Amino acid sequence: MAARCVRLARGSLPAFALSLRSSPRLLCTAAKQKNNGQNLEEDAGQNEQKTDLPSTEKTLMEEKVKLEEQLKETMEKYKRALADTENLRQRSQKLVEEAKLYGIQGFCKDLLEVADILEKATQCVPQEEIRDDNPHLKSLYEGLVMTEVQIQKVFTKHGLLRLNPLGAKFDPYEHEALFHTPVEGKEPGTVALVNKVGYKLHGRTLRPALVGVVKEA
Repeated sequence: MAARCVRLARGSLPAFALSLRSSPRLLCTAAKQKNNGQNLEEDAGQNEQKTDLPSTEKTLMEEKVKLEEQLKETMEKYKRALADTENLRQRSQKLVEEAKLYGIQGFCKDLLEVADILEKATQCVPQEEIRDDNPHLKSLYEGLVMTEVQIQKVFTKHGLLRLNPLGAKFDPYEHEALFHTPVEGKEPGTVALVNKVGYKLHGRTLRPALVGVVKEA
């Protein structure tokens, strides 16, 4: 039975082909069906591509947003690092400058004691004793005065200034009050007496002046 069907099919194929050659309508119909099949396959492929395209674009957009956020975060970290570095550089530079200015602070404090002794020595010499008939005392006194003047010049050269605030307004940043007393004719809050002069090094109080301050009666 199967063999007979095969023979019939083989016999029918040449007849069908002959009928296609003899009938243009059948030929056109077959061509249209073939083209329709191809078009359906192409449409299916395009639909698949269109379906994949939005998904790809979405993935790319997500990657773009993620990279932009990473770039923004990296730039912020970079800017913060630059700011921290600049602040550190400025602080280091300030410390170096202060070290140059105030590195001699301890040495200056020691020299102030020498200046105080010279000042007391010249103040203790009675002016009436400084006479030509007493040349030894006169020469000694003049030598002390010259030494005192010279040491003050050296202090000024290195930014160390003397503070003698007699009659000035009391300043707690530059003066240290030893006592308060009413003084007639003096404005309250002013310096009436300077017990020991003070000094400032490059604008910074190195030693406050020891003073007596006028108070209201």
